[in-house]
Formats: sequence, structure tokens, C-alpha cells
Amino acid sequence: MLSPKRTKFRKQHRGRMRGVASKGNTIAFGQFALQAQDCGWVTARQIEASRRAMTRYIKRGGQIWIRIFPDKPVTMRPAETRMGSGKGNPEFWVAVVKPGRILFEMGGEDITEEIAKEAMRLAQYKLPVKTKFISIDKNLDNSSQENTKNSKKSQEEVKQ
Repeated sequence: MLSPKRTKFRKQHRGRMRGVASKGNTIAFGQFALQAQDCGWVTARQIEASRRAMTRYIKRGGQIWIRIFPDKPVTMRPAETRMGSGKGNPEFWVAVVKPGRILFEMGGEDITEEIAKEAMRLAQYKLPVKTKFISIDKNLDNSSQENTKNSKKSQEEVKQ
């Protein structure tokens, strides 16, 4: 399971989850991705369960990128202890997720959109946040190339 090798401080404040993700909100590595729709804490166990579900479905065919890392310690007090006597010990690690954050990416030559969609659907069942499937449209790439060709033609017409 994922956890930091070392941290500067053993314990952290709980913090506040407000706003939208400013970093990690675009597809960077693959063609398909799972994007968070609301905020929450995703534990290292949930990340691992999602990764396993996706890997099993694609039969180790493509490539999967995990775009979140659990670097926040969550502390808990022992059961049935009295109030006081300080903060509890770190029990598990979480990744703070905000809306718009890319959680997982998938790509590869043998990964079609249907395969990726089904693998991501299996993964999102393991997560505590609402997510949506997004992909890089090849049609957009083609249309942008056509637009540049058209703009070059129009520039040549202007010169003549």
C-alpha cells in the first residue's frame, strides 16, 4: 500500500476541503481518466483496491497511472479511553481530493474506450467520492489540425 517513506511531522491537522483542484486537473499521461466530482479523503486501501480492479479487468494489457498519493496521516485514539491525554497515533494515510482532480489515467495501444470505461467503472465503486470518466477526443485533435490548415489557406489568400 502507498504511504510516505518519511514526513517532517508525524501528525497533521484535519484541514478543510474547499474549492476546486488547481493542480492535477488535466489528462497528462494516458488517453482516458477518472476525474473526481466532489471532495473527500481517499485512503491508501481504497486506492489500492481501485488499482487492482482496473488491472484485473484490463488483464495487464495497457498502462495505468495513479495521480494521487496518500500523504496525510489520520490519527485515532484507542477505543474506550477517557477524554484528554493528547492526540492519538497515526493509523492510516489519506489523499485529499478536490473536485476536478484526476485520480487515475489509463492508456495503451490495446486499450479501447469501452475497455477503459468498464475498468474505470469497476474502480469508481471502490472510491468514496463521485467520479466521472473523461477521455482525450481524437476528433478534437483532427479538427484542430483542419483549423490550422484552413487558417494557412486563408493567410495565403490574403497574401495574393
